Amino acid sequence: MLQPLTWVVHKEANKIRSKYLYLHVFLHFALYALVLWDLSLWKIPVILALSHLMIDLSKLYANPWFKNKSIPFFLDQFLHVIILYVCSYYTALPEHFISLLENLNWPLVLAVVFVTFPSAIIMGMLLEPMSGQINIDHKSLPNAGKYIGIIERLFVLVFIVMGRWDAIGLLITAKSVFRFNDLKESNSRKLTEYILIGTLVSFGLAILAGLWYLNYIEPIG
Repeated sequence: MLQPLTWVVHKEANKIRSKYLYLHVFLHFALYALVLWDLSLWKIPVILALSHLMIDLSKLYANPWFKNKSIPFFLDQFLHVIILYVCSYYTALPEHFISLLENLNWPLVLAVVFVTFPSAIIMGMLLEPMSGQINIDHKSLPNAGKYIGIIERLFVLVFIVMGRWDAIGLLITAKSVFRFNDLKESNSRKLTEYILIGTLVSFGLAILAGLWYLNYIEPIG
């Protein structure tokens, strides 16, 4: 957030020779030192700054290998967070990591994972026999339907965990409004039925995951 777009462009063009790369790293070092405000901990800002430099350099040189530029970006951010975590708890890192794993809400993690790609695979298998009968006369973003389904299922799961079942109805309504023009222009009953089945299956999987989680934390009966 603290680097202008011109810095980013200059770094991508000049890589290790970019002056803005080192200015960016120095800015991080200064902020780390300011937050710690303790000269006896000088090693931590140095380690964080040097690791930041190495991670950013690795990303700059690895970027051309990836067609999807979001992959190196998120890997870069993940490594930064890992280094911050290690430096924050280095005095008792194994104990803290074990405690973190033990206190993690694993049933919720399992429910979240299920409504993402596993549910997308299940839906793909269920809807595959019908998809060949649908004539698509307009272009769509690659995998857009899959990601829309994942996001909507995550919303449904969150609403169920929060106890806001009414919000699920609003989500269905919003999706229907956005889909209205596609269905109106295509005037295809098969497409309408296909979208309706897909929506109901998607919401159904998310609701099942939410009910399983609620029953896990507070068994019925």
